[in-house]
Amino acid sequence: MPGQTEFLLVFESLKDILKPYAEKLTVKTDTGDTFYLDAAYSEKWKKEIFFGSAQVKKNYVSFYLMPVYMYPDLLKNISPELKKHMQGKSCFNFKKIERPVFEELSQLTKRGFERLMKEEYS
Repeated sequence: MPGQTEFLLVFESLKDILKPYAEKLTVKTDTGDTFYLDAAYSEKWKKEIFFGSAQVKKNYVSFYLMPVYMYPDLLKNISPELKKHMQGKSCFNFKKIERPVFEELSQLTKRGFERLMKEEYS
């Protein structure tokens, strides 16, 4: 079973996927085991919109990406490798670094960000 040290490396890799969006979103939490981003206040939803986060858990590291919940068609063409990491509608769990899967997740995050900005804030 992977140890906490490996989980922290996974966390840092997943955090790196989210960090480029921190300039345009709001960083709600940035600690050694949680990185959490919100989008701006939405008139449509009457609240700030959760965008995504990376969190170290007991048995894995979770990556949450709310745009895939809001726009499920974003998941239409994801690979079986990424799909096997899904738990629920917007959460992906990892125990180790998987570069090709993380690259795909990075592209999915980019598409999710672009879609959220277009649909909610334009």
